[in-house]
Amino acid sequence: MNSRGKTPIAIFPVNGKYVLAVYQGNLSKFDLLLKYRERDSKAKSGWSRVRTPKHIHWAVDILLKMQENEKDTKKFLDFLINSWTTSIKSIKSEQERDVLLDVRTLLTEVDKEALNYVSLANKGEYSVKFLILIAKLLMVQEKTNMETAFMFKNLLDALRKGEDIFKIVSIATHR
Repeated sequence: MNSRGKTPIAIFPVNGKYVLAVYQGNLSKFDLLLKYRERDSKAKSGWSRVRTPKHIHWAVDILLKMQENEKDTKKFLDFLINSWTTSIKSIKSEQERDVLLDVRTLLTEVDKEALNYVSLANKGEYSVKFLILIAKLLMVQEKTNMETAFMFKNLLDALRKGEDIFKIVSIATHR
C-alpha cells in the first residue's frame, strides 16, 4: 500500500477485510502515520481508497457498539483506558518502534485481546481487532508526538462515561 510515494514501515492485514499501513510521519522523529483500506466490492480494485483513520470514525463506531451492547462496550473501553494508563508508551528509539511494529507479534496480541469482546464482533462498522489495532497505534502516536498528550484518553473517558454526543464529537474532532 503506497501513500504519496512513501513506503510503509509495517503493513497489518486484519480479518481479510482491512489493511492498515504505518508510515513515517512528519510531526516527530518517531511519528507514526496510519493509513488503511478496506474491502469494497463496489470499487474496481476491490478495495476502498486509502484513508487516514480519524478519532471521530473510531468514536462513532464505539457509539454504534454502545447502542447494541452497552455493558460489553464499556468493558472494551475499560480495557483501552487501562492500556493507555499502564502499557502504552511513547517511542524513543528505532528499536522500540521496530518492536512495536512487529506485525506477527502485534497481530497475535490483538487477536488474543479481541477474544474478550466477541459479543461486539458484528456490531458497528469496524471489527474489534481493527479497533484495538488502530487504538493502540493512535495512542502510541499521540504519546510519541507529545508526552503529555491526553486527547485520546479524554475521548475514551467521555465515551465510557456516556457523555452527550456533542461533547464526544467535540473531543474527537479537536485539532
